Amino acid sequence: MGSTKTYAERLGWGPKDRVVIFHVDDVGMSHSSNRGAIQAMEQGVATSCSIMTPCSWTSEYVHYLKQHPDADAGMHVTLTSEWSEYRWGPVAGKSRVPGLVDPEGCLWPDVPEVVEHATVDEVELEMRAQLDRLLTMGITPTHLDTHMGTVFGTIDFAQRYIMIGIEHHIPVFLPGGHNQYMIETNAIPPGFDPDLVRMVGEGAWEAGLPVLDDAHITGYDAELDHKLEIYGDVMHRMAPGVIQVIVHATDPTDEFQMITDSGPTRLGDLKVMMDPRFRKVLEDEGIILTTWRELKERRDAAE
Repeated sequence: MGSTKTYAERLGWGPKDRVVIFHVDDVGMSHSSNRGAIQAMEQGVATSCSIMTPCSWTSEYVHYLKQHPDADAGMHVTLTSEWSEYRWGPVAGKSRVPGLVDPEGCLWPDVPEVVEHATVDEVELEMRAQLDRLLTMGITPTHLDTHMGTVFGTIDFAQRYIMIGIEHHIPVFLPGGHNQYMIETNAIPPGFDPDLVRMVGEGAWEAGLPVLDDAHITGYDAELDHKLEIYGDVMHRMAPGVIQVIVHATDPTDEFQMITDSGPTRLGDLKVMMDPRFRKVLEDEGIILTTWRELKERRDAAE
């Protein structure tokens, strides 16, 4: 039987505390992505990020981490390559994971294609290859999470992902609590069964990993003029627990528009993270900011 307490309580916070990781996804995808993450974390309220290890600009951010070892940086398990003109392949190589590779020799563009073509053993092999690349570069990620939610495409994928986290004692992104936001907004990734994930979350906790109560994927497609208002409203309605708020803070260069037309909305995320008015919202709401590094330290100290 699982505990009725939130995972925030089990990690030592109070029953009404709302503890938030503002998490910048897609670091390493581009120079613009790296610039945005650095600004959002150094000058704004973002507290964590994760790196897309197969991508071309991983080295730039790893070099930054060598100079800023206290930065909270995880690995963004990347099993898809979604853009049409800028693409990447598996770190493990086509010959070792042929089911992960599309006709262009790159990772499949979307999650259903990965589920259709890739075996769970190939997924595990690629996740391990991506982690090995970071470890080889001298970086131990503070956590693992998932690009486009692909690791939740099947329960078998998710189990291998969590197994790697347990094996290396690296926390994994796993909203295994009440998931109020995800359920209310129907922001459930394909294959993500909240009841099943709660059971898996309890298992991850028992294995020594911290677990999230909820995850917010807020405002990615929102109009720029309303982003601050939307993020503020989410903070006001947020339920108690440990919650990861996913942002795509980016400082687009001219080249970024050749990758995707999402530059303006990503820049909007960066502006919200750095806006003093949003920092004031967090203070007024009593939001507690945290990192994956702190979650691990608290889980290690918990009974």
